[in-house]
Amino acid sequence: MGFGSYDESEQQNQAVDSDEENGEEINVHENDYEGEMKVESDMSTDDLLDRLNEMKNDSEEDR
Repeated sequence: MGFGSYDESEQQNQAVDSDEENGEEINVHENDYEGEMKVESDMSTDDLLDRLNEMKNDSEEDR
């Protein structure tokens, strides 16, 4: 399998520039949502899909 040379020593002790040095951490779960969402509509699934396709076609025409 010729994927080029691989030297594990190159993978050790690599310096990473991060915001942790500044005391600022990134919280990837800050905007997680763990609730329920319900949508009530009088439109059928077919009607909703037709409307979605219309919206997609409109956006393609604007390009």
